[in-house]
Amino acid sequence: MPNRLAAATSPYLLQHADNPIDWWEWSPEAFDEAVRRDVPILLSVGYAACHWCHVMAHESFSDADVAAQVNRDFVAIKVDREERPDVDAVYMSATQAMTGQGGWPMTCFLTPVGEPFHCGTYYPPAPRHGMPSFRELLTAVTTAWTEDGERVRRSAGEIAARLADGAAAALPPAPVSEALLDEAVAGLAETFDARVGGFGGAPKFPPSMVLEFLLRHHERTGTPDALSMVAVTAAGMARGGLHDQLAGGFARYSVDASWVVPHFEKMLYDNALLLRCYAHLARVTGDPLARRVAEGTAAFLLTDLRTPEGGFAAALDAYTDGVEGLTYAWTPAQLRAVLGDEDGEWAARLLGVTEAGTFEHGASTLQLPADPDDPERWATVRAALLAARAERPQPARDDKVVTAWNGLAITALAEGGAALGHAGWIAAAGAAADLLLERHVVDGRLRRSSRDGAVGAAAGVLEDHACLAEGLLALHQATGDPARLAAATGLLDLALDRFAGEPGTFYDTADDAEALLHRPRELTDNASPCGSSALAGALLTASVLAADGGRYRAAAEAALLGAGTLAGRHPRFAGHWLTTAEALVRGPLQVAVSGVDGDPARDALAAHARHLAAGGTVVVAGEPGAPGVPLLADRPLVDGRPAAYVCRGFVCDRPVTTPEDLAAALAPTP
Repeated sequence: MPNRLAAATSPYLLQHADNPIDWWEWSPEAFDEAVRRDVPILLSVGYAACHWCHVMAHESFSDADVAAQVNRDFVAIKVDREERPDVDAVYMSATQAMTGQGGWPMTCFLTPVGEPFHCGTYYPPAPRHGMPSFRELLTAVTTAWTEDGERVRRSAGEIAARLADGAAAALPPAPVSEALLDEAVAGLAETFDARVGGFGGAPKFPPSMVLEFLLRHHERTGTPDALSMVAVTAAGMARGGLHDQLAGGFARYSVDASWVVPHFEKMLYDNALLLRCYAHLARVTGDPLARRVAEGTAAFLLTDLRTPEGGFAAALDAYTDGVEGLTYAWTPAQLRAVLGDEDGEWAARLLGVTEAGTFEHGASTLQLPADPDDPERWATVRAALLAARAERPQPARDDKVVTAWNGLAITALAEGGAALGHAGWIAAAGAAADLLLERHVVDGRLRRSSRDGAVGAAAGVLEDHACLAEGLLALHQATGDPARLAAATGLLDLALDRFAGEPGTFYDTADDAEALLHRPRELTDNASPCGSSALAGALLTASVLAADGGRYRAAAEAALLGAGTLAGRHPRFAGHWLTTAEALVRGPLQVAVSGVDGDPARDALAAHARHLAAGGTVVVAGEPGAPGVPLLADRPLVDGRPAAYVCRGFVCDRPVTTPEDLAAALAPTP
């Protein structure tokens, strides 16, 4: 008989709807039940594409004896970390403080008022490698609660107080100057893997935001070292097993240092950020590999992750039928079976598929160390392998639409489409934006996610407001639509009013959000931009697009000042902060292209600007004085011809009317 989770919108919670455990969703009623029964809370946090979450669900949460013990001695709460990142952040800080590490599934034991007293991650069904079994842990927690409950509660209260103090702490302010940006590049070079790219060793994650910063730094300063780190890393990832050589898109991370064997889950946020990075690299260098990867990643988003409502699904699972890589790995014999002996052997050499295997059980991931010498043959082979792969069992899809991650996808598609000339990408970005604005805004407030068009109950957090605002600003620039600018500034105004703390600081939850153990506030950029850095970037962009941009610029500068110490000391975890700082140092650069709608000369001038302008530049094209587009105010035609107005910060050059003069105006200043 299904439990309470059967009514959830989260695919992760629905995966546990048939567990014999009497799960509750995170709710006041669950805590009231713990108070009424005077029992501790078992909090289990995970997400749909998490392998060890599935393992623990199979081993323990589906076991009748485990369920009987949990139901008797605890109130059990299940949380999707992607749906409730605020809850996840609060208890992950507790888990890391208690154990020195974190991860999912996250297993926490709380008092009935939500204070943690024991935290961990995965627990096996039997003792293993020094870990107690899950049932042994349950018994120990119950014994401590019943025999020494007062001490447990007191200890939990002390832990909660220390966590709250830590969450409220701020870094000393430091200006994000040109010198600091130079130091960040030097710091990144110290851990750079010059052989295959990336930073540090295994496991190796795609450093998309760091690459975006380095690319902008190169565009501003001309330093070859920054561009080299981008080019080597982009090529290493693109040619390795991390990249899906058949269907496009990227896996979550590489378990080795050479990008050969991925953890096969594919996340929307990774692919959105990487699409943006490869599109910008293609724009800057003209590298055909970068363009090809950008186009393949966009195709993956539009084919594999797009939902019927026009949004983008959260993830594809790493495992198929419980086996990682089942859909994606190949043996030489499998290649020959699909392609025949001659083409199969050719493909094995091309894609690094060996008899020994590079993955598990003699299978190999597909790599592309070098472009094929026969592109037409490769196209035929690739199509045949992709068709054969489609007949294999496929990984599950987490099809909830997360606001923040869709915002990242909107930005990437709008910017990439404008830079590389793909109008279809821009249209897809617009459709996703329409879905979010129509379905995710309820009573004037933003929600976190939806599924099958039905919006979830969880409130939007800071990253949702910031990433969607940035996406809308990118769409405004790509299309000139003033409604996109108005929607973006509305979200930014709400963020400034509801999420701000002390000057220059922002919380991840609104001031009227559900009260948790403490109010979370993340400063580091990890797999995706933290809410504060995403907001700083959106504020800076809006500062030169909106009529009252002074408020936005002041807030962006204050936020960057508060993150300067982090950016200087730990640049690998401040990629988006540094990317925004590069735009600030440049002004940011602004290009307003004024001309009559439908005039090919205006469109050509705008396309030239989007191709040449450095990352972080704001480019808008439209009718002179177009209503709702402040950047076009007082920007008339010049001698009846379309004109481009280039400004740096608060200083503008004379308008230009030819692509040659525009290129000169956009050239880096000495």
